[in-house]
Amino acid sequence: MSLAAPAERPNVLVILVDDLGFGDLSSSGAPDLKTPNIDALVASGLRFENAYANCPVCSPTRAALLSGRYPDVVGVPGVIRTHPEQNFGYLDPGAPLLPDRLKAAGYHSAIVGKWHLGLESPNTPTERGFDEFKGFLGDMMDDYFTHRRHGINYMRLGDEEIDPEGHATDLFSEWAIDYLDSRKGDDRPFFLYLAYNAPHTPIQPPEAWLDRVRRREPGIDEARAKLVALIEHLDDGIGRVLQALEANGQRENTLVIFASDNGGQLSVGARVGPYRGGKGDLYEGGIRVPMAASWPGRIAPGSSSDRVVLSMDLVPTICELAGVPIPDPIDGGSLVPTLLGRDGGGGGDDRLLFWVRREGGPRYLGQESYAARRGPWKLVQNEPFEPFQLYNLDEDPRERHDLAAERREMASELARAIMRHAQQAGRVPWQPPGEGKPGE
Repeated sequence: MSLAAPAERPNVLVILVDDLGFGDLSSSGAPDLKTPNIDALVASGLRFENAYANCPVCSPTRAALLSGRYPDVVGVPGVIRTHPEQNFGYLDPGAPLLPDRLKAAGYHSAIVGKWHLGLESPNTPTERGFDEFKGFLGDMMDDYFTHRRHGINYMRLGDEEIDPEGHATDLFSEWAIDYLDSRKGDDRPFFLYLAYNAPHTPIQPPEAWLDRVRRREPGIDEARAKLVALIEHLDDGIGRVLQALEANGQRENTLVIFASDNGGQLSVGARVGPYRGGKGDLYEGGIRVPMAASWPGRIAPGSSSDRVVLSMDLVPTICELAGVPIPDPIDGGSLVPTLLGRDGGGGGDDRLLFWVRREGGPRYLGQESYAARRGPWKLVQNEPFEPFQLYNLDEDPRERHDLAAERREMASELARAIMRHAQQAGRVPWQPPGEGKPGE
């Protein structure tokens, strides 16, 4: 297929879903669910076969996706939460984010859905570069219909508290469509960041969607049925957003990127393909995610890439396509050659890559866990108080055979690299002033 040169300043729609496992799309081989709209999006463009989230939990991946930096380097090694004693991240107020960078190219930027990078000034979306925000400031919702967390209403229109009725997935889909409609006929390019809460817990699909799954899949486990229904309901909402993009005449010059923020939660029935671990783990099942990009006439439909990519690669990619200088410093790498078929679908595999997770509770005690990868070699410490393990992912993608004792030199090399990374990231505080005092 002959592909056209990139058009000037494409629109960009980033769709980020929450806790969708690598194996939980019908296009990824799931036998008991149907995701026709996401599948069609994947088929219309390029599928990344080796895509990773920057962290196995929410906030850090979002920080990386919007900054282009490793999340701990911008102050978010762990989850940002309501209560200081459970909080393990604070987005560096001085770290430039993607919507601010796109302003230089005349972009109008909006976020619809889950923010999870700060609950108050200076870290609210409209203070961090977005022109519009309609969605949820916090982390998970305790109920998809009442939209509260710890009894607090975090739903906002800009900085105004709102209390809408309806399932959060439906609301976010409708608000995204409203935004696309508002940009129809406007010459300014737009960046829409559509961040769903689904399929994060609570696994709470609309009853009609659950009934449909029960009828179609007799004998399905009830917990699995609920997750399948929540994912299928999400797929329907994404389909309606893409239909609006098409109906408005915006699709031809819009780059659509779809990804998950981390692996699926195994305890609620998620599937992560053949990989070990799930959400929260630094094993492959916790950080390998579905990811695809579609752009009619520019990205070849039905294409795929084996390039190892991370969430943080989106910032330099989008900046390059928008004609904005790629930030310096930057940790991500531009995917433009891969998107446009200029690298043969490979490349980028020899980068030295890091994953970090800081967490509390008896399992972590406020300490960090690490993983590093270079080429096929991956060093991982899934919990802070266990030894590092070394795997060759080309030969052992399921991480079953620890080679740390046999390949001591490689293990030591990656361990030293992790230490240097920790020193760099340690320059940025991850708690706001006055929080997390000793003894609290």
